[in-house]
Amino acid sequence: MSKAKRVKADTKTKSGKEKASKPKYKTLKQLGKETAWPKSPDKAVLERVRNPHKGTEYVVRFVAPEFTSICPMTGAPDFAHLVIDYVPGNWIVESKSLKLFLGSFREHGAFHEECTVAIAKRLVKEIKPAWLRIGGYWYPRGGIPIDVFYQTGPEPKNLFLPDQGVQPYRGRG
Repeated sequence: MSKAKRVKADTKTKSGKEKASKPKYKTLKQLGKETAWPKSPDKAVLERVRNPHKGTEYVVRFVAPEFTSICPMTGAPDFAHLVIDYVPGNWIVESKSLKLFLGSFREHGAFHEECTVAIAKRLVKEIKPAWLRIGGYWYPRGGIPIDVFYQTGPEPKNLFLPDQGVQPYRGRG
């Protein structure tokens, strides 16, 4: 069977009816393509796709245990364990674009508070979630860990919202 006929045959069910085609993500510029790391958070492109379960409340969690930025005063690297939880509205964030966005902070000079809150605000701007929270669990600088938390409003009711799972600093790991 030729490739064209095989592809055509794959779109039909056993009863001979056409299957619903998979959604096309033509607007995505990064997924499935070689993409350079953005030079800064401002240059990073956060992409979104339609929420496949619009009207259903559920929680999406992203964990970035090796987040890195640069101290704006010393130029030394700073490290954090980020936990991002959100309840989608009409959109969900495309995960490769989120990874590239978070990676764009590697050469970005900003304090812990600026990084954590800027990530949250950018996500809110791009995907307009029904609710979002971020926990930035930063490793010690000058012997003091700095943890930064942000959320858009009260926790949603009637949803399972797990603890972020990062213990208070006692030699994190």
